[in-house]
This record gives sequence, C-alpha cells and structure tokens, in this order.
Amino acid sequence: MKITVIPQGGLPGITETVFSVSGDVLTANDVAYDLSGIPEGGLATPEAEGDEVLPFVGTITRTNGEICLSVLFQYDPSTAAPDQPKELVTVSLTSGALPDPITRLEILP
Repeated sequence: MKITVIPQGGLPGITETVFSVSGDVLTANDVAYDLSGIPEGGLATPEAEGDEVLPFVGTITRTNGEICLSVLFQYDPSTAAPDQPKELVTVSLTSGALPDPITRLEILP
C-alpha cells in the first residue's frame, strides 16, 4: 500500500491518528477499512455514513497491484516541533504501523 500522509495539527491534547496496514486492509484508530475490492486500474472515493469521519483524502486507486491513497494524520501540536517539513510524506507498507511523520519536540532529561 502506498500511503501519502497529510499532517493536520488539531487542538492540544487531541487523540492522534494511528494507522496500520495488513495487506489490503488499512486500520485507522482501530477501525479497519478493507480495500481489497478495488480492482487493478480501478478507483474508489469513500463516502462517510452519518457522523462518521473517514481518514481518506481524495480517491483511492490500485496501480500495478498496489493500493495508492492519501490519509489525514491528525496530531497534537503541543508535542510537535513548530517547524514541520513542508513536503508530504509517502510511505509504502505491506504490513505494520505507519511511521510517525511529525517532527516532535525534543524532550530534555
């Protein structure tokens, strides 16, 4: 899965978004999204139901067998360095946790 991460600072103390991947399943904050139904060359635009807030931004595609998508990564600005990188981070994962894309404040002993 090729994931482009779009960081978004929330209010101090918010619960930060946690993502993981297992094959064609993306889990965001303990909610699993099975994307295996997207065919090669196909695309999907997820739609929320009711008050549900989806982590996806834009369309999801499958190219050369790999699912490609963008996600919104909400983080607590009180733990983040003031100057975050300006470029978006793109990560390829087949399984495991999405690495934290935020530059964190240095904690002094």
